[in-house]
Amino acid sequence: MIRAYKLYTDAEGHSRFSVGKVAERTLTKATQIQFKETPAGTFYDWHPAPTTQYVLTLEGTLEFTTSTGESFTLTVGDVLIATDTTGRGHKWQMLGDNPWHRAYVLFENESDINFIPD
Repeated sequence: MIRAYKLYTDAEGHSRFSVGKVAERTLTKATQIQFKETPAGTFYDWHPAPTTQYVLTLEGTLEFTTSTGESFTLTVGDVLIATDTTGRGHKWQMLGDNPWHRAYVLFENESDINFIPD
């Protein structure tokens, strides 16, 4: 199974995360896909996710921090499941010298999310 981090908003409006995996051979109906590149050394301050989405890291390493101060490192092959669309959200900073190449896969909010917590 593939490692995944799920960002979500708790009852108090704080961003939090769970570590787990996404199962292979499980289909999730996607509505859109977008590719993006961000140069090395970039930092993005507090923001909620713009929509519920999978973020697939193709290149680069990032440190994500939640509004409660928790942090995790996202590397190539990891799946970020961003569902923290309300509240203060999260921030991230690039680590290392590589750009961040990624694919955003959007799906309908009512879709079952392929996430199995550890």
